[in-house]
Amino acid sequence: MTNLSGRSAIVTGGFSGMGFAIASALAKAGANVAVGSYVAPPQAGRVDAAYYPGADEIERVRSALAAHGTKVRAAHLDVRDSDLANRFMAETEAAIGPTDILVNAAGTTAEQPVCGHSDELWDKIVDTNLTGAFRTTRAVLPGMIGRGWGRIVNIGSTAASVGWKDNPAYCASKAGLLGLTRCVALEGAAHGVTCVMISPTWVETELMRRNVAQVVEREGKGRTAEAVMDEFRRGNPQGRMMQPEEIAALAVFLCSDLAKGITMENIQVTGGALW
Repeated sequence: MTNLSGRSAIVTGGFSGMGFAIASALAKAGANVAVGSYVAPPQAGRVDAAYYPGADEIERVRSALAAHGTKVRAAHLDVRDSDLANRFMAETEAAIGPTDILVNAAGTTAEQPVCGHSDELWDKIVDTNLTGAFRTTRAVLPGMIGRGWGRIVNIGSTAASVGWKDNPAYCASKAGLLGLTRCVALEGAAHGVTCVMISPTWVETELMRRNVAQVVEREGKGRTAEAVMDEFRRGNPQGRMMQPEEIAALAVFLCSDLAKGITMENIQVTGGALW
């Protein structure tokens, strides 16, 4: 078992999907954990596939994480806003201690080709997936370097290296996140700070289900969302879809002292699939 007792972690996008699975695994390993997600009421006309939890879910997430017996914090976080992100980081440090671990799992996507792609949607996806990770990393990296220990895990995607039609902003943002990962790894290498990107194929999350729903809406052809998900499962050499807990287990290992030599890497979790 990986023991992270005494460490403090921040997980962005931590209310659902891979983010919540990682936060839970970190807490189970003994870390104090703060999770932040964009909390908002349901809105009509949203074009991206992100899951936006309501305010009522803050206590649910907090209670679930607290069951592991460590300090926890759950709050609204908009990684697209530098002031809000910096405030979240400062309030988290006051609540659970200096940040030793950062997991950038906040992300969104949308089914939209280049032709007709609006600036607003492009900016939202890139700002969330790439620039948001830059903002949170910038906030915690100096402290990690100063203390001589730190772990940063960025949740990427096979989209970082393989294109997918109708997802230009998502693919560009994940490719950019890989470049950021490598630069942060070099900046922290001499100071005990590692930075790694985990790039899964399709993972069965709420974001994935919403993305598939957009595929069905755009392409039609009489298919259901579940039928499309079955196609993805059959297209994987293992005949299945990756689960959030698999990504979480890898993330926890990468945050341990056993992984101090693993940095600047893009670790793909695909079951043998190219995408």
